[in-house]
Amino acid sequence: MQGTNTPPLIPLPDWLIVKNLPPNLGTITFLLYATLYVLMEPVAGGLLAPILLGWTALANHITTTFVSTANYWALGIHIAAWIAQFIGHGAFEGRAPALLDNLTQAFFLAPFFVWMEILFFFGYRPELKGRLDKAVEVEVDKYRKSKTKTQSNGEIMDGRVNGNGTVKEL
Repeated sequence: MQGTNTPPLIPLPDWLIVKNLPPNLGTITFLLYATLYVLMEPVAGGLLAPILLGWTALANHITTTFVSTANYWALGIHIAAWIAQFIGHGAFEGRAPALLDNLTQAFFLAPFFVWMEILFFFGYRPELKGRLDKAVEVEVDKYRKSKTKTQSNGEIMDGRVNGNGTVKEL
């Protein structure tokens, strides 16, 4: 729903405007996302583009039909989703979400990552999934090693520094 309540940003003749897809911020954002997703992974992006198109048209329809009510609901759902994401990352991963590391990754790549995981579940490009799984393992190991503390006595323990300056194991 983000951006679908903005006025048209590009003036177009009426005959060129598709119903529920005015050239507003939401529609332009859809075009950007769909184009870049297709460029990154043509088949997966091509499968996702019509789904995004449908959701964009629906969001435009809802914001023009229900105006402020739609905005309140969208804001509430958006806030609840962010809270759930932070809780989920903290409880299950023990770290902050990627939002705090890289905004591009959080807003642009994360939705495509979820889509790729859905496709992988159904058997899409198993060789790519294998390569990505190995790369993720390497990155997770790097992350874990960066969180491991080395004490002056040579002990390496995964944990937090306790009150006397030594690391206690969790």
